[in-house]
Order: sequence, then structure tokens, then C-alpha cells
Amino acid sequence: MLKEERFQIILDQLGHEQKVYLGHLSTLLNVSEDTVRRDIKELADQGLLKSVRGGAVPHSPGPHHFRDRMTYDNEQKQIIAKKTLQFLKDGQVVIFDGGTSALLIAQMLPKDLKLTVITNSFPIASILEEHEHVDVLFAGGRLLKDSFVTIGNDCIQFFKKFRADICLLGICSIHTELGVTGPDFEESEVKRTMIESSREVIALATTEKLGTAEAYYVCPTERLSMIITDKETGNGEFDIYKNLGISMV
Repeated sequence: MLKEERFQIILDQLGHEQKVYLGHLSTLLNVSEDTVRRDIKELADQGLLKSVRGGAVPHSPGPHHFRDRMTYDNEQKQIIAKKTLQFLKDGQVVIFDGGTSALLIAQMLPKDLKLTVITNSFPIASILEEHEHVDVLFAGGRLLKDSFVTIGNDCIQFFKKFRADICLLGICSIHTELGVTGPDFEESEVKRTMIESSREVIALATTEKLGTAEAYYVCPTERLSMIITDKETGNGEFDIYKNLGISMV
């Protein structure tokens, strides 16, 4: 079997199972685990999967630049944003991260809702500037141009000053074993501080983000209070997260 054929089989298996193991692939491909390990490394170097101990998991699908994410899966994100509104109440202090789902929530906030919003997102701060009853506290720092958010030590120290009621956390990747991860180291550091500064963490995740992983660790999956997704959660598809004590909406 040619190496390219092995690559395709590995990717096909990953697409179906959301995780592949060295031992299983070794048997399936009739090659040694060392050969499978090298194949996975090559595929990881090409950005086609995420290599983990004992196998591999998918990368998060979709674009990383904010402008591209604005129109990607927009219908699904609208569903998530509408679901989230029920958890926002007068008087709360809420951290909005810089994700596009959080941006849609900011756009949908009822005009009479009274909140204090803490954010490092330029687009979210711009939208909420027009909301009469929302106070906005903006975290300064260095601009991450791909995401239109601030990052760096000044930003992190700013978020450490608060104890928010809720953090609305946009998800790039989430995996029951590998936790919440992201593609940028410094942005992941800021997200970690947002979580540490919040009583509850509501993760905003389209279903295609579940079971994927990126390079930089944010938090364990169990730290999430709730995952709001774009599908109905009454079937068994989400039991693996419910079994961790996480509410699925």
C-alpha cells in the first residue's frame, strides 16, 4: 500500500470516528505502529489532524480569521446566540470573549437589559457602545489582528481584577479528554484568565467543534458550566459531555 493511500485511510477513519488509535491503524493498514506514528506526524505537519498521545483527533473545521468566521456557519451561530439570551439577567457582570457567537449575542441583547460587559473584543465594544443600559469595560493590550481582540500581559492583568457572574466563551475546539483548546497561544492565555475570573462558564460551540483539538490548552472540559450548541440535545449524542456534569442546551 502506498503512503498516500495510508494517509487517505487515516483521514477517512478520523472523519468517521473523531479519533484514531495507533494500534487499530497498525492492524487496519498492516504496518507497524512506528510507521503509523510517522504517517500521523506528516499529516499533522500538513495541518490535516492533531497528533495526540496514542493517536490523533481532528482539527477544528472552519476559518480562523475573524472576517472569514463572520459568515461561516452563521445560521448555526444565530441559534446559539438566541439560546444564550435566556441566561442573561439584569445586574449581571458578563465577560464576552472575542468569538463571532459572542458578537451575535451582543447584537441581540434586549434594549432594556442592564449588564456590565467586560471584553477584549473591538467589534463587541463597538456594538455595545450604542446600548443604553450596558456598561462596557474594555481590556487594553496588544491587538491580535486575526481576531480583532487584545492580548498580552496588560489584557490578562485587567481580567484578573474581576469576578464575573458569567463568561461567554467562544469555542474553537473542545474534546472530553483534551479539554478546550485554541489555535493561538496568547489568545488561549487570555481565555484561561477569563475563565478563572468567572463564576460560571458558558461555552458557545457549533457541533462540528465538538471532539476536535488545537495546539494550545485553555481549560479542562469539566470547568465548563454549560455548552450551548446549535442542535437539540435530548438525544444520546451529547451524553459524553452530560456525564461530565456539564449542562447541554
